[in-house]
Amino acid sequence: MISRNFGIAAVAAAFVASASSAAVISFTNQFVWNAYVTGSGAAIATEDFNSLANGFAPSASGSTGGISWTASATGGLFVDGGQMSTNNPVTLEFTFAPGVQGVSGNIYSTDISFNIAASIVQVTLTDGTSYIGYTDSAASFVGFYSTGATIASMSITSSTLVGGALYPTVDNLYFASVPAPGALALVGLAGLTARRRVRR
Repeated sequence: MISRNFGIAAVAAAFVASASSAAVISFTNQFVWNAYVTGSGAAIATEDFNSLANGFAPSASGSTGGISWTASATGGLFVDGGQMSTNNPVTLEFTFAPGVQGVSGNIYSTDISFNIAASIVQVTLTDGTSYIGYTDSAASFVGFYSTGATIASMSITSSTLVGGALYPTVDNLYFASVPAPGALALVGLAGLTARRRVRR
């Protein structure tokens, strides 16, 4: 029986293969992003920002799953209960090292009191690929996966629908990285060894 995850990843992979040899694909559903990423052989690492101290910070950085990230904004950042936002209503910038094949997260807007606000968010990647969409929930999800060059940076802006200042906010970033060819060979060899042991 084919698993649901494999089926979704196979359909997405077939679509991408027919579209072009290298592209950046955008997602608004975390289940579909996860299925596509794992179906493409990438590993997922999660940054929940819970290790960051609440309050103002000039910038922030961290590391998870071998990926180092840095966040910055004009006027600094503000952290509240695992949510990271700008301290002023300006663009939130992220850089990743090394670059990642995919990045996603819960991306939305908050007001000056950290209340979630209905807004339009724009997420732009290193190569200029952008997603623009409506958000009104902390569960709002935006994700990308590159079938070519890795993603080294991401910027997020918030636009108000009803007036007033809004602050781009992120809770939970997910990084997709593909193991180096040597690591893949070792994984394959380990799999063959395990299979031989089972058959004996």
